[in-house]
Amino acid sequence: MKNYYRVMLGRKSIHAADGFAGDFIGADFEIPQDLTGDLPDDWRAFNKKFIPVFLSTHPDKTKIGAGLACGALWTVSKGIRKGDIVLCPDGSGCYRVGEVSGDYFYAPGENIPHRRPVYWLNNTIDRADMSEALKNSTGSIGTVSTITKHAVEIERLIAGVAAPSLIATDETVEDPAVFALEKYLEDFLVHNWAQTDLGREYDIYEEDGDKVGQQYPSDTGPLDILAIKKDKSELLVVELKKGRASDAVVGQVLRYMGFVLQELAEPGQSVKGVIIALDDDQKIRRALAVSPNIDFYRYQISFKLLKG
Repeated sequence: MKNYYRVMLGRKSIHAADGFAGDFIGADFEIPQDLTGDLPDDWRAFNKKFIPVFLSTHPDKTKIGAGLACGALWTVSKGIRKGDIVLCPDGSGCYRVGEVSGDYFYAPGENIPHRRPVYWLNNTIDRADMSEALKNSTGSIGTVSTITKHAVEIERLIAGVAAPSLIATDETVEDPAVFALEKYLEDFLVHNWAQTDLGREYDIYEEDGDKVGQQYPSDTGPLDILAIKKDKSELLVVELKKGRASDAVVGQVLRYMGFVLQELAEPGQSVKGVIIALDDDQKIRRALAVSPNIDFYRYQISFKLLKG
């Protein structure tokens, strides 16, 4: 199965022209060594080895930032497979489309030296032609993001067919169009975080001014949102369910919280969980009754279709 990724070629696409001219994608993260023999199939093993390496040269970074950097480096170097499709912004509102054509190679002394060869298609995709959901996914923070869930739309755009419009209307949010469908709850919440009850106590986790707490990777699956209390004393795991939540989500959140506590929390930091769903039932209420570190919130939505 072919996967799709958005890859930034340097911060703010500063090295995009080099990648397009040289037929490659790449990353840096200031780990100046050839990774050819150090790219296991499991990113967890890579992170276990290279997080200490990263922190030794970046003593100002947290374990959260180190995990994100190493995870992104592994994804570019190994996780993206030959035949996968990458969308790389060119810095002017368009995305070049490429097919990854080979394995990792190292270019010492060059910009973004951890590289993969790419065959660039003649097609470009204008950001203005994307649906709001794809705009949000391709605009996410970080070097690389997985956008496979938008495969059908991406293939339509590559073929030159614009996506249909579905527009939300709700005057109480900053950008109503962001919440086009219920399944885009995560993007809605991130964009309107400051207006929520959670936003008064917590900030979505940031590194160097970028919100890296959305879809933060863990060894049991990605965290929808990782936030931190404003006084830095507590980390918050937010799990979003697009509909009625079952009691199984309590165990899922507990696993995420365990990962955060054991792998990311600094000494003295506690961990809390939040489940956000459209509705609950008696089973989940029973489970939450003995899980005092997990809170439950309901969401409400309002949208309509506008024919063009």
